[in-house]
Amino acid sequence: MTTDLIHSDATELAELIRTGKVSSVEVVQAHLDRIEATNPRVNAIVTLADGALDAARAADEESTAGAQVGPLHGVPFTVKDGFDTAGVLTQRGSPIFAGRIPETDATSVARLKRAGAIVLAKTNLPEFSYWVESDNLLTGRTNNPWNLDRSSGGSSGGESAAIAAGMSPLGLGSDLSISVRGPAADTGIAALKPTHGRIPMTGFWPREPRRDWHAGPMARTVRDLALAYSLLAGPDGADGFSVVPREFDAGLGASPDRPVRVGWLVDSGLGPVDAEVAATVQKAADALRRAGVRVEAVSIPALERDNPLDLFARQHVMEMKPAVRETTAGHEDQMFTYSKTLLATPDTSVEDYVRAEQGIERLRDGFAEYFHQYDVLLLPVTTIPAHAHGLEQFTLDGQTVDPFHVSSTTVPFSLTGLPALSMRFGTTSDGMPIGVQMVATWHAESTILHIASLLETLSPVRDQHPTL
Repeated sequence: MTTDLIHSDATELAELIRTGKVSSVEVVQAHLDRIEATNPRVNAIVTLADGALDAARAADEESTAGAQVGPLHGVPFTVKDGFDTAGVLTQRGSPIFAGRIPETDATSVARLKRAGAIVLAKTNLPEFSYWVESDNLLTGRTNNPWNLDRSSGGSSGGESAAIAAGMSPLGLGSDLSISVRGPAADTGIAALKPTHGRIPMTGFWPREPRRDWHAGPMARTVRDLALAYSLLAGPDGADGFSVVPREFDAGLGASPDRPVRVGWLVDSGLGPVDAEVAATVQKAADALRRAGVRVEAVSIPALERDNPLDLFARQHVMEMKPAVRETTAGHEDQMFTYSKTLLATPDTSVEDYVRAEQGIERLRDGFAEYFHQYDVLLLPVTTIPAHAHGLEQFTLDGQTVDPFHVSSTTVPFSLTGLPALSMRFGTTSDGMPIGVQMVATWHAESTILHIASLLETLSPVRDQHPTL
């Protein structure tokens, strides 16, 4: 029973609890036991939330009394340690914030709790959530449960590893350039970065640059992403970027009146991509085509005209550097790799910053043109599968690139705020997960959730878990 519980998705656990087939206490205890057995090797969980079992007992009492309960009643979830959790340590991956305990929940945490979910633990991240591997001076490095010598990605790498290893059925992550999608691909789970502003970032730190930070659910199944998204989306009256009503849907919905049009690519301005990753994207495209979806290979001129990684670098040095300098002032001995690197980077000139902003506008125009013709874009999540820890460079197609190149396939959709979903569809020759990414037009989350749900039924790697 314990094995079944730690590998069940949140939707199933909620149904088991609702129907009395299992108690919330049993579910929470199973995950606590899994954390105790597994986390010392993975280091995904950095803080256990006091009172999770008490909350589970209260949930069971409500069920017994016949109370009206939420859709995630009694189900545990984990939270990336950049989101505030009332009464639970929120240390942001840095000794500078060691021992910090917020008084209130982030909006997204509060919404999951209102749906009946129980905060189980906080998960690891890079310093200040800024990097593509989850490692820091305070809580150390997270390992990939599929291979402990590999990275689980960043910045939501602790969250992805916890879910993949069965320590949590559902998680809350954040995404600036890759941070829910890349870790999901590295560990074989699913993640959704909604349209920018769909989920308020109130109670998350850092906020710079506000225009690019997204919150998103992470899970083992697409139906869990859809459920969590339905609970998380919508304005909160505090985040000025979160203004579109939750009910607004620019997508096709679950039953489109016409065939969905999917374009796929593995190059078109993305730079070199690992051959196994590229082959997995093509297999996903072929699977959708066989299922009756209209699919064709595409190119996107806007991606070839402006390099998104270059635009990202120029914009973010200008916007993030002052905030990091202010945060670390007087704590220089407590800075980790990211802060040191950023502060040593030359400032972006105003002219280059404006050029970057104009390049991002051209990207938005290019995607608007693409999504006028197609409903979904299918492409790699990351340019390589999960790599070794601390990798400073790697070679693809004879080109040597730095670690941030792994995000050349995700950055374009962070800069433009488009919704994007990551899910597993393949396996490398050495047994590591490979993901594919689906993108839709702004506020069309229902479209990619619909196509991802279909692709999930066609996946050759469903219900595979790491053995730890």
